[in-house]
Amino acid sequence: MSSLWAQPASAPPPPPFNQQSEQADRSRQSPAGLTLERYLQDQTQPQPLVDHSRFHTGRLPNAKDGKPRLLLMGQRRSGKTSISSVVFHKMPASETLFLESTSRIQKDNMHSFMDFQVWDFPGQLDFLDPTFDLDTIFGEIGALIWVIDSQDDYLDALARLTTTIINLQQSYPAINIEVFIHKVDGLSDDYKFDIQRDIVQRIQDELADHGLDNVPLSFHLTSIYDHSIFEAFSKTIQKLIPQLPTIEGLLNLLCSSCHIEKAFLFDVMSKIYIATDTSPVDLPSYEVCSDFIDVIVDISDIYGWDRPKEVTDDPEREKPMPFAEASILCYNSRFVALWEINKYLALICLMKGECKDKKGLIDYNVGIFQNQLAKVFYPELRD
Repeated sequence: MSSLWAQPASAPPPPPFNQQSEQADRSRQSPAGLTLERYLQDQTQPQPLVDHSRFHTGRLPNAKDGKPRLLLMGQRRSGKTSISSVVFHKMPASETLFLESTSRIQKDNMHSFMDFQVWDFPGQLDFLDPTFDLDTIFGEIGALIWVIDSQDDYLDALARLTTTIINLQQSYPAINIEVFIHKVDGLSDDYKFDIQRDIVQRIQDELADHGLDNVPLSFHLTSIYDHSIFEAFSKTIQKLIPQLPTIEGLLNLLCSSCHIEKAFLFDVMSKIYIATDTSPVDLPSYEVCSDFIDVIVDISDIYGWDRPKEVTDDPEREKPMPFAEASILCYNSRFVALWEINKYLALICLMKGECKDKKGLIDYNVGIFQNQLAKVFYPELRD
């Protein structure tokens, strides 16, 4: 596959990107409104037999219809609703202070590169009660996200978590359990890592006492006031994508061929990165890419326009619309570039400033990456 990334003598232009239509003169709407508008447009517009603008990740574990379910659980006032509002509804973190406590299960359908559901459970609900049908709740689960308030007494939360794990292991041993140690923004680095070690040790000891040593558990330090909550959700979503190793391999080839320091494949609406190359992820690099998406989305809302294909008298000479891209040179001489993969995904790369002189080579290889990515999700496109 490495031969695909070589620059030919006369490089053909990259393949056209699928573009979503935007009205230039529409009034300013909230991101949640834009998401709803996009979903309604997807439902009303005629769709091709295979919609290549939305990648389908295949049948996922515990998901009968291919749409995994993320369950947000934890004690009352631990921050579950705030997390869902900030990540999936674009609510500013400062406005979550006025959210009311959840009194019933809230179900949100997310329509993006991969359709999934987010269920927000009220903290006082005892879902292990015999009157509840566990298969209805956990039968199609993609991941169980347990939120713990790090600034409160978390012993009761740990007891409920371990009880939940012990009960689920009997019928649903393959469930991914993600523990979000939340509200760490007001804690010092040493103190929050001490809390994480204490929580991990207590849970592991309790599970070991019940003979459970290989439970798929992951721990994340999170806060809605920085990008840590988005990074935690990114790692959670990545576990639901069976093609992740192949995508990482393609990103590694792209980075090595173009001397790219770091590459992320982002879901634009949620700012969750669904894949990255195998080099370590540092939070400042992710923050730069995430903020860059905000800039591009805001500019697109103001200056975007309907860009149909250029129609000519000769159908064979019809020129497709060029793909959308943007780049910026940071103060530290780092070059950040964005390429639109389809209406849901964008590729963002961090590289040294001198790489901007090799734009032709990078654009060609990004086009090859887009072609290969489509073949990963759609085997019928393979030669």
